[in-house]
Amino acid sequence: MKHNPGALILEDGHEFSGSLMGAPVSIESISKNKTLKDFGYGEVIFNTSMTGYQEILTDPSYFGQMICLTASHIGNTGINLLDWESKKIACSALIVHDLHSHPSHWCTKESLNDFLIAQETPAITGVDTRALTRHLRNGVTRGILLPLNQKDQAQKLLGELPSFESRDLIREVSTKKPFHWKNLSDSSPIYRVVVLDLGVKWNLLRSLNQVGCAVEVVPAMTSATEILSRNPDGVFLSNGPGDPSAAPYLVKTVQQLLGKVPIFGVCMGHQILGLAVGGKTYKLKFGHRGGNQPVLDQIQGKIEISSHNHGYSIDAASLPAWVEITHINLNDKTVEGINIPKANAFSVQYHPESCPGPHDSMALFQQFTQNIKKHVSKIS
Repeated sequence: MKHNPGALILEDGHEFSGSLMGAPVSIESISKNKTLKDFGYGEVIFNTSMTGYQEILTDPSYFGQMICLTASHIGNTGINLLDWESKKIACSALIVHDLHSHPSHWCTKESLNDFLIAQETPAITGVDTRALTRHLRNGVTRGILLPLNQKDQAQKLLGELPSFESRDLIREVSTKKPFHWKNLSDSSPIYRVVVLDLGVKWNLLRSLNQVGCAVEVVPAMTSATEILSRNPDGVFLSNGPGDPSAAPYLVKTVQQLLGKVPIFGVCMGHQILGLAVGGKTYKLKFGHRGGNQPVLDQIQGKIEISSHNHGYSIDAASLPAWVEITHINLNDKTVEGINIPKANAFSVQYHPESCPGPHDSMALFQQFTQNIKKHVSKIS
């Protein structure tokens, strides 16, 4: 494979050298495409998952971010036709220590590098990802990928590119029109669920389908009136990218839905629900991203290992007394779950559908359908 020397240059001045791979990137290509997804620059974050790079790359929650994978060898099993979480790569660049160019797996359809090229996403390999991760633990920062002969222009270009703060990334990844998710279950659906698409992963839709829900996905900008006009048995608030406070229209929508229909939120949906009940959110120093986060279920007194991908958290002290904190992160004690009994709504900060990650939290989907069942029997 051709060696193309390049560097990841951070906004704080730190540089990490390696070899550029994937889609070609340069000052000219980045200057031409000054939007957050258009490759080569973004907020540099790290993910500690040991497997699942295809699901991670296609997770819309990573829109506008440059993903550093802490696992040493990436690309061993190539790309297959099954492990997609959306129609395309969502992140703006991939950063790895060792990117394999000759995958070996019976499901492989193409190499990771060919996939990155086809999806117009640049990457850099040969990076000291341990050193980069240790640096990012001091606080995430923006960065840019460039060939070595152009790296001196990095800081000037970073100063010209758009900021992430207070930008509504949800609107940029949400579906533009409603659609029905295909029923993959062996049995007929029992309940109708409307999914508010904030950047939804496909396995969330599969998981809802598997517990008996017919799923209709609607754009994030859909009003509460429009949602209720569909006569749903429940409303699901999906994962998504960015700052939850940048989407006040979503907070208003959820406020108007509370108490009228059972609600289940995950990740961004969890944060939006927290804002809707009067709470506040704040940005974490380096976020939680990976499939190995320990969470304490304070109601059942058990620990779950969970899959995360978020950079913001609900401020526990800001929540009203009638909101119950059900889960906490055992690493930093941040809020991982809330319950609003009087409104038949609950949420978790993590990804119970996994993909990638453990399946410890799949029972939350049954909890949602139980809430729907009680609601339906009450009004029938």
